[in-house]
Amino acid sequence: MRRAKGYQDLDENAGDSRPPAPPMPLPQEIEMASVSVVPDDTFTVTQAVNALGFGWFQVKLSLYTGLCWMADSMEMTILSILSPALHCEWNISKYQQALTTTVVFMGMMLSSTFWGNISDRYGRKTALSMCGVLLFYYGLLSAIAPNFLWLLFLRGLVGFAIGCVPQSVTLYAEFLPTKQRAKCVVLLDCFWALGACLEVALALVVMPTLGVHWLLALSTIPLLIFAIICPWLPESARFHVASGQPDKALETLEKIAQDNGRPMLLGRLVCDDSVGIGQRGRLKHLLIPQLRNTSLLLWVIWMSCAFCYYGLVLMTTELFETDAGGGEACAADCRPLQTTDYMDLLWTTLAEFPGIFATIFIIEKFGRKKTMASQFVIFAICVCALIYNTNRTFLTCILFLARGIIAGLFQAAYVYTPEVYPTALRSTAVGACSGVARLGAMITPYVAQVLLKNSITIATAVYSVAALIAAAACVALPIETKGREMKETVTATGL
Repeated sequence: MRRAKGYQDLDENAGDSRPPAPPMPLPQEIEMASVSVVPDDTFTVTQAVNALGFGWFQVKLSLYTGLCWMADSMEMTILSILSPALHCEWNISKYQQALTTTVVFMGMMLSSTFWGNISDRYGRKTALSMCGVLLFYYGLLSAIAPNFLWLLFLRGLVGFAIGCVPQSVTLYAEFLPTKQRAKCVVLLDCFWALGACLEVALALVVMPTLGVHWLLALSTIPLLIFAIICPWLPESARFHVASGQPDKALETLEKIAQDNGRPMLLGRLVCDDSVGIGQRGRLKHLLIPQLRNTSLLLWVIWMSCAFCYYGLVLMTTELFETDAGGGEACAADCRPLQTTDYMDLLWTTLAEFPGIFATIFIIEKFGRKKTMASQFVIFAICVCALIYNTNRTFLTCILFLARGIIAGLFQAAYVYTPEVYPTALRSTAVGACSGVARLGAMITPYVAQVLLKNSITIATAVYSVAALIAAAACVALPIETKGREMKETVTATGL
């Protein structure tokens, strides 16, 4: 028998021990109804979300979480613009330029599991609200950093706050019906691509006149807006159920029904707390026998994803700079990015949009595993083609294709990961994967910005090998989540 805790009480008088007043048939009917009807009429959060469908509630949540992703994208895209600008302003070396990027990812890596733990223990909304305020505060302070060391410190704190952003995907995915979940999560990347394009366009206008410090300041505006709207974010109904708060979960489900114009399900909400309340958000549970292979393979995939994605972003400005300079420049020379560089960077960033829509079609038709594996292989081929850099047009086309592929791949990983883990570990799992991914992102500046200057062949070979290893990991994943409902528990035999 399931525990009664967490069930919707349809008849408040059913537990009244006092003898009913005459006439007798009415209490007898209530008693019969409570015995024969209510126990057979139960539903879970998953069933409720699927029944209430996709509507105005999910549209609002898409805009809220999309703004979070857009702000995150702007803070990431600025890294490729920040390095050459600081090289000119403070005469920093290539290793210091790489360190400017690495320190951000180090902060993200160190904080990802921390934010995942906060999200699973205290709620997705709580974690995101803290993230929004801290990200805006440290981002704004970065704009007035007086020297390189202060900038490194503040950008590291920005990275620490950014480590929470993946939890917005967890919150978003938990409110999506099964049939729409994959395409909606992938479409969320449109906000990331929009943020990247907006940052490049902002740099095109601001950099020639106001400089990099004003660019850092103006880039925090979306962060401020997100911090302001955080109080309106809904808390996950799945989190409320997993944390033993079924009444709050019912309130959220009723809000969905109201916003979507659908009737609320009748019956009792099944509150299955067999996962173990009080054991939520523990990293060691990702390595239990039922989850160990999935977790280890996903860590390889996420690390390769971040290594390849951010490597390509950084390589883009480096390759354009080298191409425009007619060869390798002396480390002491300063060549700020020109209008043509920003335009080409904008074109390659726009590649994320077709990559997103292609991923939506492929992931629903062929499944998550095959989609990610094939995209890694295509990316490896594209990166190898960079060796034959004959002219700027060819370079732009190859970078356009590779950027679209790796952007879609990253979102496919964001689709798969929340689907394969149970509610009690979902945020912790996403946080752990994000943390491991930042390890790859920390290494990539030394390949894309330092090694590339010495040998483009070796640099591209490193990215190709990483992509092929990740493709093999995708094939080896034990579970395909296409058409599969998000699970609440881990059973003795598996997920």
